[in-house]
Amino acid sequence: MQRTIEARGIPTIGITLQKEITKQVKPPRALYLRYPFGHPLGEAFQVKQQRTILLETLKGLETIKDPGTILEPGYVWRRHRFD
Repeated sequence: MQRTIEARGIPTIGITLQKEITKQVKPPRALYLRYPFGHPLGEAFQVKQQRTILLETLKGLETIKDPGTILEPGYVWRRHRFD
Protein backbone atom coordinates (compact mmCIF):
# COMPACT_ATOMS: atom_id res chain seq x y z
CA MET A 1 0.00 0.00 0.00
CA GLN A 2 2.84 2.41 0.85
CA ARG A 3 4.42 1.97 -2.58
CA THR A 4 1.11 2.74 -4.31
CA ILE A 5 0.67 5.94 -2.30
CA GLU A 6 4.31 6.90 -2.90
CA ALA A 7 3.84 6.37 -6.65
CA ARG A 8 1.33 9.23 -6.52
CA GLY A 9 3.91 11.55 -4.96
CA ILE A 10 2.85 11.28 -1.32
CA PRO A 11 5.63 10.23 1.08
CA THR A 12 4.75 7.48 3.57
CA ILE A 13 6.28 5.87 6.63
CA GLY A 14 5.13 2.82 8.56
CA ILE A 15 5.62 1.75 12.15
CA THR A 16 6.71 -1.85 12.50
CA LEU A 17 7.11 -4.27 15.37
CA GLN A 18 8.60 -6.98 13.13
CA LYS A 19 11.95 -5.86 11.73
CA GLU A 20 12.78 -9.05 9.80
CA ILE A 21 9.44 -9.10 8.00
CA THR A 22 9.74 -5.38 7.23
CA LYS A 23 13.19 -5.99 5.69
CA GLN A 24 11.64 -8.58 3.37
CA VAL A 25 8.67 -6.40 2.40
CA LYS A 26 10.92 -3.35 1.82
CA PRO A 27 8.51 -0.47 2.38
CA PRO A 28 9.71 2.99 1.35
CA ARG A 29 10.33 4.02 4.98
CA ALA A 30 9.71 2.47 8.39
CA LEU A 31 10.29 3.01 12.08
CA TYR A 32 10.99 -0.14 14.11
CA LEU A 33 10.07 -0.47 17.77
CA ARG A 34 10.83 -3.46 19.98
CA TYR A 35 7.39 -3.30 21.51
CA PRO A 36 4.76 -6.03 21.98
CA PHE A 37 2.06 -6.55 19.37
CA GLY A 38 -0.85 -4.17 19.69
CA HIS A 39 1.28 -1.30 20.99
CA PRO A 40 2.88 0.39 17.97
CA LEU A 41 2.80 3.80 19.67
CA GLY A 42 3.67 2.60 23.15
CA GLU A 43 1.81 2.02 26.34
CA ALA A 44 -1.86 2.86 26.75
CA PHE A 45 -2.58 6.33 28.16
CA GLN A 46 1.11 7.37 28.01
CA VAL A 47 0.55 10.52 26.00
CA LYS A 48 4.15 11.82 26.18
CA GLN A 49 5.49 8.48 25.02
CA GLN A 50 2.99 8.22 22.19
CA ARG A 51 3.60 11.80 21.06
CA THR A 52 7.38 11.25 21.06
CA ILE A 53 7.06 8.12 18.94
CA LEU A 54 4.65 9.80 16.54
CA LEU A 55 6.93 12.84 16.13
CA GLU A 56 9.96 10.58 15.62
CA THR A 57 8.03 8.72 12.93
CA LEU A 58 6.98 11.91 11.16
CA LYS A 59 10.56 13.21 11.33
CA GLY A 60 11.53 10.13 9.32
CA LEU A 61 9.50 11.51 6.41
CA GLU A 62 11.96 14.41 6.25
CA THR A 63 15.20 12.61 7.07
CA ILE A 64 15.05 9.27 5.25
CA LYS A 65 16.48 9.65 1.77
CA ASP A 66 17.18 6.01 0.83
CA PRO A 67 14.19 3.76 0.05
CA GLY A 68 13.86 0.81 2.40
CA THR A 69 15.46 2.56 5.37
CA ILE A 70 14.27 1.38 8.77
CA LEU A 71 14.74 3.83 11.64
CA GLU A 72 15.48 2.35 15.06
CA PRO A 73 15.13 4.94 17.82
CA GLY A 74 16.10 2.37 20.48
CA TYR A 75 13.20 2.90 22.87
CA VAL A 76 12.79 0.07 25.36
CA TRP A 77 9.32 -1.10 26.43
CA ARG A 78 8.51 0.03 30.00
CA ARG A 79 12.07 1.21 30.64
CA HIS A 80 12.44 4.33 28.57
CA ARG A 81 11.40 7.63 30.17
CA PHE A 82 9.60 10.17 28.00
CA ASP A 83 9.67 13.63 29.55
